[in-house]
Amino acid sequence: MTKVVAAVSHHDRAVAELRADRELAVEYLKAAMESLDNPDDRAVGLLALRTVAEAYGGLGAIATETGSSRESLYRALSPKGNPTLNTLLAVLKAVGMKLSVEPPGRHAAA
Repeated sequence: MTKVVAAVSHHDRAVAELRADRELAVEYLKAAMESLDNPDDRAVGLLALRTVAEAYGGLGAIATETGSSRESLYRALSPKGNPTLNTLLAVLKAVGMKLSVEPPGRHAAA
């Protein structure tokens, strides 16, 4: 007899892991946000922020907290999104993070 195992999507697994491990969420987002410098890779950073937002309240709750509509937040954090600085800052604040700046090539100690 074959045992049937329920499949979990990669996205759902990532959301669960990010929700369970705050430090992982911070490092995940820091790494992905570096892609925002490159227009060809910008989608990576936006989708990572969307995944973190889903892990820390969901886009509906984040939209309410930031004063945005859920639809505009989905659009802003889509692969072709172009969120304003206000939107980025508001989403980061809503998930308990903030934007920071460091010189190129400098990485936090592991």
